[in-house]
Amino acid sequence: MNAMLLFGMPGGAEWIIIALAVLIFFGAKKIPEFAKGLGRGIREFKDAVKDVKKEVDEAGKEVPKKIEE
Repeated sequence: MNAMLLFGMPGGAEWIIIALAVLIFFGAKKIPEFAKGLGRGIREFKDAVKDVKKEVDEAGKEVPKKIEE
């Protein structure tokens, strides 16, 4: 159980350290590019999840039709 706590989401202090590390390693000019890329990646992931969900729903609707035939 304690091992699961070690791999949980970072807390507030950890996020500050991560932000400082990103700022130090990549500079302030790169942060908007990272944010834009992260946002684009999240949007693409959500679109892919939506597409898969739509395909599963359509496949579920087709199965009863094939059974009736």
